[in-house]
Amino acid sequence: MRQWGLKQGLEEDKTPGTLGFTKVKLLPDGAALFTRGMGMSCVWDTERGFGERSWRYSCVINDMKVEKIFVEGGAITQNSGPDPFEVSDAETMLKYLQSVKK
Repeated sequence: MRQWGLKQGLEEDKTPGTLGFTKVKLLPDGAALFTRGMGMSCVWDTERGFGERSWRYSCVINDMKVEKIFVEGGAITQNSGPDPFEVSDAETMLKYLQSVKK
């Protein structure tokens, strides 16, 4: 995740004892524990041979509470043929963040 963040141009937090970046927390979820906790687990085994994955979404979490969530297609779809990417994109999130900026 660190290398991906650096390639995206994120500013690394180099404070001793901290891990990550200054403005964004990247969450690796190889075992899908966070995904299941969010209720966003789906399986694409017959469609793509992926097994368990996270459905595509983006969200803002503040103080352990989901402030806003953008879920592709409005809901999780198991073995989805299409791979939607319309509302979980960066542009949608940036528009939302700019609209609530204080």
